[in-house]
Amino acid sequence: MTTATPEDIANKHAAKRSAALLSVLAALVITVLKILTGVLTGSLGMLSEGAHSSIDLVAAGITLFSVRVSDRPADESHNYGHGKVESLAAFIETVFMLGSCVWILTEAIRRIFFHENLALAISIWPFLVLLLSIAVDYGRSRNLHRVAKQYNSEALEADAIHFSTDIWSSIAVLIGLTATYIGGRWHIHALQLADPIAAIIVSGIILHVSWRLARRTIDALTDANPTESRAQTGDLTRELAAIPGVLSVERIRTRRSGPSYFADVTLGMPRNLTFQRSEQITLAATEAVQRHLPGADVVVHSIPTASLAESVHDRIRAVASRSNLTIHDVSVQEYDGSLHVEQHLEVDETMPLREAHLLATQLESEMRREIPDITTILTHIESEPATIERPASLERDRQLEVRLRRAASAFPEILDIHEVFVSKMHDRIQVSCHCTLPDDLPMAQVHAVITALENDFKLDAPEVRRLLIHPEPATDNRR
Repeated sequence: MTTATPEDIANKHAAKRSAALLSVLAALVITVLKILTGVLTGSLGMLSEGAHSSIDLVAAGITLFSVRVSDRPADESHNYGHGKVESLAAFIETVFMLGSCVWILTEAIRRIFFHENLALAISIWPFLVLLLSIAVDYGRSRNLHRVAKQYNSEALEADAIHFSTDIWSSIAVLIGLTATYIGGRWHIHALQLADPIAAIIVSGIILHVSWRLARRTIDALTDANPTESRAQTGDLTRELAAIPGVLSVERIRTRRSGPSYFADVTLGMPRNLTFQRSEQITLAATEAVQRHLPGADVVVHSIPTASLAESVHDRIRAVASRSNLTIHDVSVQEYDGSLHVEQHLEVDETMPLREAHLLATQLESEMRREIPDITTILTHIESEPATIERPASLERDRQLEVRLRRAASAFPEILDIHEVFVSKMHDRIQVSCHCTLPDDLPMAQVHAVITALENDFKLDAPEVRRLLIHPEPATDNRR
């Protein structure tokens, strides 16, 4: 995913503000022309269009203000940013539009049923103003829609919808004025009602737009699942479930704040995962969400889950990890249908025996609860040095290396012994080495060969307290 640079962000803010400002100027010019023409001609259709354009002017002003505010970055009082200001602005526009509908419908009913103000002073000007309005509305709606789609702006999209419907309402008024003119010229009484009927059509268009806008803004203000997210939930769930290491997709929650998306994803992951692997899965899940909701702020929660593939050893280690304890050399044996466990528990070298024994007892109780088949547990408690030891090098003693190589020659599986290092710590001699084995040798056999080599070497060199062997495949024996 590409990260937006400060220059990209500045260009985005400038483009949104420029589109909103041009919308305000266009709305101002058109509104003044429509209201003047409506007053001079007495046309309710023109006056309703003027009212509609006045609301669009106010809406455009609110949009300009909201775009400026919503572009502010998140701060201490608004941790999720200021994007909801755009939704609030769109909601205010909806209220204004509904108010204009009430006035237009009231006035139209008075003219239709009480025949008030039906006489119009028809001239060429209303037609010119309406044609100009249609051209201007077409241009600004396309510009606003382009910028809104490019930068995912809810407020600019609301303005674009307004002005695109203004075209149809202007056409309705144009038809009404034409019908009224024809009715007056050829004395067709029924056509005198065309103007208020056109006004009702305009109010119907406003109501339709208001309903669409209200649904979107209320959804955004109440944190409803975004429409674009609902359509992709199934695909996103399948994509998250397909990530290696994800056992289950427990929950996906998304919401929209202005142009930004926020997503909370809860995934079931194997409880024996390392932190590094868990982070890799989290990054993969974040990228999957952002492919469906570009730029989304994603939070991934993980639930440690016992997988069906867990062995008894995995479950034992999971209990120790849950208690933040380190165990090794775990051995599980089965006697008469019950399990006997032997393990080594590492504790700090400064820990008192009483505390270490209590720790081991609690760990054993947890393991029995987790795995009821375990009947006995033998825990060997050993101290883990808290300081870094400084061994005295015995690299000159090549005799030990010769004896080690001689012991290794008895095993045909061992191809090579290298990087032999002999050291002495606290009167204890330790030998470490790298051992090359065939690539396809099973780990069980690798372990058997290494263990046998350790035993043979210690029999030949009893002064060595510890032999550490690092096995390597033949194709790569330098790691």
